[in-house]
Amino acid sequence: MANRLTDWSRRYRGRLEAEIVLALVVGGAAFVLAALVSAAARSHVPDVLLGAFFILVVVAVAHFAGILYALPVGVVSIEAFDWYFLPPLRKLDAATGFILGLFLTMSVLVGALATRAARRATASEEARGVLADEHAALRRVATLVAAQGSPAEVFTAVAEEVGRLLHLDFAQMFVYEGDGTATVVGAWSLRGRHVPLGMRLALEGDNVAIRALRTRRPARIDDYAEAKGSTAEYVRSLGVRAAVGTPIVVEGRVWGLMTAGSMQPEPLPAGTELRIGAFTELVATAIANTEARKELEWIAREQAALGRVATLVAEAVPPSDVFAAVAAEVAGLFEVPIIGLFRYETDTTATVIAASGDFSPYLGRSWTFPADDPSIIASLLRTGRPLRVDDYAEARGTGTEVTRELGVGAALGVPVIVDSRVWGAVTMGLEQGRAPLPADAVDRVTAFTDLVATAIANAEARTEIGRLAEEQAALRRVATLVARGMEPSEVFDAVAEEIGRVLEVENTSVIRYESDGTMTVVAIWGDDSLAPVGSNWTLEGENVPAQVFRTGRPARMDGYDHLSGAIADVARRLGRSSAVAAPIIIAGRLWGAASASASDRLPDAVEARIANFADLIATAISNAETRTELSASRARVLAAADETRRQLERDLHDGIQQRLVSLTLKARATERMTPEPSGGLRSELALIAEELGGALDELREISRGIHPAVLSESGLGPALKALARRSAVPIALDLNLETRLEEQHEAAAYYAVSEALTNAAKHAQASAIEVHVGYSDGALTLSIHDDGIGGADPSRGSGLIGLKDRVEALGGTISVVSPPGEGTSLHARLPCRPNAAPRPEPSALGGRDVSSAP
Repeated sequence: MANRLTDWSRRYRGRLEAEIVLALVVGGAAFVLAALVSAAARSHVPDVLLGAFFILVVVAVAHFAGILYALPVGVVSIEAFDWYFLPPLRKLDAATGFILGLFLTMSVLVGALATRAARRATASEEARGVLADEHAALRRVATLVAAQGSPAEVFTAVAEEVGRLLHLDFAQMFVYEGDGTATVVGAWSLRGRHVPLGMRLALEGDNVAIRALRTRRPARIDDYAEAKGSTAEYVRSLGVRAAVGTPIVVEGRVWGLMTAGSMQPEPLPAGTELRIGAFTELVATAIANTEARKELEWIAREQAALGRVATLVAEAVPPSDVFAAVAAEVAGLFEVPIIGLFRYETDTTATVIAASGDFSPYLGRSWTFPADDPSIIASLLRTGRPLRVDDYAEARGTGTEVTRELGVGAALGVPVIVDSRVWGAVTMGLEQGRAPLPADAVDRVTAFTDLVATAIANAEARTEIGRLAEEQAALRRVATLVARGMEPSEVFDAVAEEIGRVLEVENTSVIRYESDGTMTVVAIWGDDSLAPVGSNWTLEGENVPAQVFRTGRPARMDGYDHLSGAIADVARRLGRSSAVAAPIIIAGRLWGAASASASDRLPDAVEARIANFADLIATAISNAETRTELSASRARVLAAADETRRQLERDLHDGIQQRLVSLTLKARATERMTPEPSGGLRSELALIAEELGGALDELREISRGIHPAVLSESGLGPALKALARRSAVPIALDLNLETRLEEQHEAAAYYAVSEALTNAAKHAQASAIEVHVGYSDGALTLSIHDDGIGGADPSRGSGLIGLKDRVEALGGTISVVSPPGEGTSLHARLPCRPNAAPRPEPSALGGRDVSSAP
């Protein structure tokens, strides 16, 4: 009976209005029963015992049915005991019926109020207990999260706490994989049977996981009997009848799902989803913390790897070391078995320059691919953009057979961009069945490719700086030769050699275009079988000299396979595949060209580098032509001056000198013809004759200073001997002249000796002079030394400047050494040839040498 009362109480509890009505009915029935018992027991039952009986009945009703029923039962029992057991007895009339109804109603109302208050207190206590249990569970989970427990430990603990707290049969945690499935990462069950950890369930049909993922809000299914799909069938096989699920949102994305299920036929209590939500927030925090730790660990590893590579780049190690380091660091960072670093040799060829893991045996191997090849390597070169292939089974193109043999299931490639061009690529391969790379893998690999690009750019910059330094040094060496006035042929040879060494090619040459439309090789370096020096070639067919000749601009050719002409034939025979040439322009006219050829393709813009040397050649030729014209002009000026001096000397010799001699003779004859008495007249005539003789001597000195006749008539040797005889300072003359030389060279030597002797006599305070003159090896040499005070400086405007100009005008050299206190030495060298032209006899000049005149 007690069980029935308890079930009855549970069935109607919470519906207070119905219970009030029922309490009135129970109270009325209790009055009837109490009245009958009281009437029956009035004669033979003591009042104490009956009263005690009624009290026990009230206590029993209070215990089993509650105060709402105990109060009316107690009140009506007292009334029945009073009216029908204790005298005086009463009749049940209208007045007693009204009093009975009033007492019954009041007792029911008081019982209802007391019941409501009790129930509220009980509910509050139960709520506090539930909250305490929930907070304790949350604290345990939060403590585990704060202790940085492993994700598996946290997920399993959360599932157990949810199941026990909600008094359910099952609790599971799933993570969405993104491929239409969810994986169980935490599970608990009251009876030990649950979904195994790691099991993947398909997200299809109808279930709480599908609903929560679709709406991003909590979902429930109160009856799984109608749910469809393989997952729903599996859930039913576990005995689950109702379930709820709350999504786990991490950083704005649905990471997974927390579910709880019941095997009971009743629906799950309202608010179950909200209670699970408190745990999902902790799970989201744990996941975020775990992912943050993983991200920090990854960033630390990544920055350490980048730092090591950057250090190598900063230390300017060889690029090959940087490539190998990048391959190893990327392989270790991403934990992938295949890393390859490629360099694009041409538009259709790529070579492995660094490798790691299973790809190491392919280091140095090259692959050639067509322009439309769909492989990763070809696509990276073609597009210049990163590419990832998550399903390598569909990959096609060059190299895929090798990667499939290595078990690649997915791949990623990032181009290496250097100076806006695709220089190479970094690729990685993942084994089959492995989880895909992170979404930001491209950005992370790009950080390494940027370092590779920096290393390459730095290496190229260092190479370019070295090349420029070498080129500038070569240009300075050639410019020095040009500045020194070296012969153009020497400059041509130097330019050909410097171009060959700077460009590292097999052959270089300098050519001159002839007026007949041909070209002549004037210098060559390297293999001279292509075109020996001095060889003449017609400008026919297609070749760089012909292009330069036609256009006057730099020219390039890459390949002679289909070209015609003698030069193209020789280039093919010698294996040349590339050639460039730059024009040599002098005063606006095309003089020739400088060219280089090689078996491999010459670098871009090499024409401009050759043009720098071509400009130096043009300068050298211009300087040589200018020097030649200047020397010729100076020689002509000197020749004209010497001729003028000779003509003036002849005019003096044949004119005024002869007249003065004649007048002197006449004065002497008149003197002798004058009679004795005229002594005064004879004295005047003798004085006139002496004055005429003095004037004649002065004229002879002037004539010798202008141009000694003996130099023109007898040559340099006799002229120097006459000069030595007239010197006031003793002269030791050493002559080694066996032939006559060209007039202008003899005149230059004579005036050099004359000026040196004059300076020694006037300024040097010399006591002796040595003069050595000789001709050998095509040059006239002069050496003059005095023992004077020295200190002569040609730059101070002495006559030595004129001598220097005269000697250099004839292509000779002159030097003066005059240390103070040690005398002065003059050395001169005049390149010249013997003069084979016949010299006129003295009589042919219309007179005799003035130095021998009386």
